[in-house]
Amino acid sequence: MNQTIRFDALQDVQAILPSPELPARAPGAAASPASSLGLLARAPGAFAPAMSPAASSLARPCHATATRMSWLGKLRQRRWLARTGPRLGSLVLTAASTLAAQTATPPTADTLILDKVVVTARREHRTSKGATNLPLSLKDTPQSISLIDQDALRDFATTGTNDALRLGTGLTVDAWETNRTSYSSRGFDIMLTQVDGLGMTNDWGLVVGQEDTTLFDRIELIRGANGLLTGVGNASGTINYVRKRPKNHDGGELVVRTGSHDLRRAALDYNQVLTASGSWAARVVVAHEDKDSYLRALQDRRTTLYGVVEGQIGSAGALTAGFTFTDSLQRSPMWGSLTLMRADGTQAAFDAAASPSQDWTRWALRSANAFIEYAHTLSPDWEAKLTYNHRTGDEAVKLFYAYSLTGTLNADHTGLLGWPYRSDSESRSDIVDASLTGHFHAFGRRHEVISGLSLSQQKTYSEFYSILSSPGAVLPAFPYAGDVYAEPVWGATSVGNDGDQKLVRFYAATRLALTDRLKAIAGLNTINLKRDGTSIYGGGVNLDNETTEKVSPYAGLTYDLTDNLLAYASTSDIFQAQDQRDLNGRFLAPMKGVNAEIGLKAEWLQRRLLTTVAVFDARQKGLATEAGFDPVAQQSYYEPKDVKSRGFEFEATGRVGAHTTLTAGFTRMELTGPDGNDIYEWIPRTIVNLRADTRLPGLPKLKLGTGLRWQSDIFKTGAVRQDSYLLVNSFAAYELTNAATVRLNVDNLSDEKYLRTVQFGAIYGAPRQFSLALDYKL
Repeated sequence: MNQTIRFDALQDVQAILPSPELPARAPGAAASPASSLGLLARAPGAFAPAMSPAASSLARPCHATATRMSWLGKLRQRRWLARTGPRLGSLVLTAASTLAAQTATPPTADTLILDKVVVTARREHRTSKGATNLPLSLKDTPQSISLIDQDALRDFATTGTNDALRLGTGLTVDAWETNRTSYSSRGFDIMLTQVDGLGMTNDWGLVVGQEDTTLFDRIELIRGANGLLTGVGNASGTINYVRKRPKNHDGGELVVRTGSHDLRRAALDYNQVLTASGSWAARVVVAHEDKDSYLRALQDRRTTLYGVVEGQIGSAGALTAGFTFTDSLQRSPMWGSLTLMRADGTQAAFDAAASPSQDWTRWALRSANAFIEYAHTLSPDWEAKLTYNHRTGDEAVKLFYAYSLTGTLNADHTGLLGWPYRSDSESRSDIVDASLTGHFHAFGRRHEVISGLSLSQQKTYSEFYSILSSPGAVLPAFPYAGDVYAEPVWGATSVGNDGDQKLVRFYAATRLALTDRLKAIAGLNTINLKRDGTSIYGGGVNLDNETTEKVSPYAGLTYDLTDNLLAYASTSDIFQAQDQRDLNGRFLAPMKGVNAEIGLKAEWLQRRLLTTVAVFDARQKGLATEAGFDPVAQQSYYEPKDVKSRGFEFEATGRVGAHTTLTAGFTRMELTGPDGNDIYEWIPRTIVNLRADTRLPGLPKLKLGTGLRWQSDIFKTGAVRQDSYLLVNSFAAYELTNAATVRLNVDNLSDEKYLRTVQFGAIYGAPRQFSLALDYKL
């Protein structure tokens, strides 16, 4: 039989000790090997010093239970041991020595025979490859990184990625309308979103639709320049979605939810070990959501399917393959936002439900994503990995745009014209990434290194429909009903866009241990970017194999001032090809610049709480900035400007008590143009985030939590203004049984009325909303 010893402060690590013969412990006898392990866990530099009640019970006699560790657990054990260094090995070897010392005498009739001891552990701090591609802890990474984990996603009922990202420190989520969103950090649009570390830049940083968060184990937010990740990028940051993977045990969770605006949602997440040896396991995620909206006539439906299998190939290989399918439909979506400025310069105010859309409009999205990953452990110190990702997307839209030739409303709120639009589009992207990660020893020290080659291609194609008949363009006074403009008769299709983008990049990075306390990180990216295609917009400009080549260096230093305090500095080149066009329809030249960051990271409360203080300075030359609107092409045109972003960030995340977790963030920045004056006033200069949850001492089954987000005022010169505002979201969860939990969520607790963005018109945010969920563990 096996004895299982659990360390709740660690995660996903299992170490098997030999099968010694342990003398039975009599009451009052000397400490057992289990309690010796507990003392080792409290040693400086080992695991989390504080032990949970489950771990502290190791000092008491316990019953031996049959336990088998799956192959997946063994493989993850080997990988974690390679990353973590000698600390866990020292614990296991010391424990083995203790066991051997206690079993030096021959067994007697009173001896208790154990087949083996399995140590199951949880890491206190996660690692991330997000900022440098190296497997570093958050504390050891010379850049600001935030995590939004499954607990936060579940507790705050953030089922879509847009709502989830609003939990992130320093991040702004700008809803242009109901189905298109942009994200910004440190004053600039985030152009890069990744899944499991792979991705391509977004056109204009614009995201259409949103993913279901039940797909992901966590979301990583890397703030600052991302050139080391992709070779292209700006000074904003990177969003990395980390998919759920199979686990070592059977089980899952079913969540059903109902709420305001006829919300109906069900989500299933189930894991199954497929083989008796545990060498293969699979995980399936299914989610369906259907709801109305606070906006007039808007209906939103989304179905998501995800399946992934993982297992052993040979003695040192691991294969992971998965597939995701998403189908979503919006009825009566907004295309473009509200016109709020009147001709006399005053700002109109409408009900939050106001929408310019018409009842016949639709926005349908369908995507499929398949990936396969093979990792091979070449030695205890080296691993090779090959990943392929294929994604297709289809989009069919019938939309209605309400606009004013002057950009303003008349005093009686007339002056809007209507423009119907219909198009079909498709996209395809393929990414292949091969990397080699490992450690080497030089000058008596251990160093880390990664190198890799990535090939990616993205193709887009769209067709738009001509209009054979139209009921007229002039609209009645706003707000109007959803039937004032009938659907036109659509004619033949024409090519709207046909583009092809190819990116080849080589990357390498190393972390050198210069001394016990001083570490240096250096890396570079070399890219070859080709773009080819045509577009009806901007005067029908054609691209014929436009080629860009660039080498982007990255450098960082970390210094351990104490065991719990680290100072860091990093700098990176900035380079971003731009899709915006000037007044003559030509693409703007690539944006270039440099980003620098210095900071302090500290661990508190026995390493339960991590704080980060960062000062950043980013200079971007030739950044596309809106310069006007072309009435012929019906599109904004841009001009290059030199923009500087400087600021300060603070974040604290972790446990502040036995039952209380906290994440608090503060961002303050200034944005200036080439003349030294403020620019991009629609981006808030100050953002405060806070989310916390706790269990009451007298009611351990009740969990209460709240999330706050405050931002300073935003405006656009000569246009709309939104004063500073505070949003409060709260939840209460109660464990009915060991398997069932009921959860109540209230969003926008104070029923604040606010505009989500003012960059291109405006759209009101959601008023107070409720939802009630039942979580059931299977």
